[in-house]
Amino acid sequence: MDEVKSTTAWVAGCASHVKVDSQEIENVVDSIKGNIPKVEWDFEKIHYFDNGPLTVQYIFVLDALNFCFWPDKELHYDNFALGLKEALENDKNALDADRLQCINGPELRAMLKWPRPLPSEEERVRLLHEVGFELERSFEGKAANLVKSCNNSASTLVTLITRHFPGFRDHALYKGRQVFLYKRAQIFVADLWGAFKGENFGNFHDTTCITIFADYIVPAVLRQLNILKYSSKLANYIDSDLEISPGSEEEVELRACSVFAVEKMREFINNKFGKQVLSIEIDLWLWSYGVRMPKLAYHRTLSIYY
Repeated sequence: MDEVKSTTAWVAGCASHVKVDSQEIENVVDSIKGNIPKVEWDFEKIHYFDNGPLTVQYIFVLDALNFCFWPDKELHYDNFALGLKEALENDKNALDADRLQCINGPELRAMLKWPRPLPSEEERVRLLHEVGFELERSFEGKAANLVKSCNNSASTLVTLITRHFPGFRDHALYKGRQVFLYKRAQIFVADLWGAFKGENFGNFHDTTCITIFADYIVPAVLRQLNILKYSSKLANYIDSDLEISPGSEEEVELRACSVFAVEKMREFINNKFGKQVLSIEIDLWLWSYGVRMPKLAYHRTLSIYY
């Protein structure tokens, strides 16, 4: 994803609210001796997996819904992963494209066994309709056919997703320039790679092109590691749980600088220890580290992208 890497690097180079500390990146790399701790994709044992097309459908629907849990303090990614998993275990047709096209808020809540309206519920329902309609129109209703059409290219798959599914077009304008982030489109690739262990539907010849998935957790962990340094104003907003507007300079810098910092980390590991690591692997490590820190201070932005 050259456009993600190049535009986020440009943001990092002229950012005023977030700075990337290269020395601290090197310190972290040295502290782990270039060895990124291995984290299994389903380390929490919360995902559906049958080693076939239904798993692909499950992951695509899950990634369509994978955003903005924080407005409800009791709601987490796990609720969606487990809820959709149990729905499929009870009914193998639960996530069929024709059903997604007509699902409503109460039905989604029932599927997830969630007792009250979800954050951004109308948007979540709209995105499921979009996914169901376009899968049926262009891919015979199957996310597996979407994956097959990319010819084992992660980059092509991200391009196909963002071309066919507007809800995955995660980009922003920063100082008059378009910045590409593509969190949920890229994480679909990563989830396939992790679930299928790089084989079958998870076999891509260009996995190195995928960046990290700029969300709430990873920037907060990079701050904990002293890799990201915030302006006093931004730090105060985050530490006071104040909302940061989507598309604001602060929000774009938080996400873009996180992508850039991890690309630099990969570069340090390769140059100093001669090891090739994937941004996917670094993201899994940072994310798993962050979700185990209940008091981690993260930014709050209402968004459908993460």
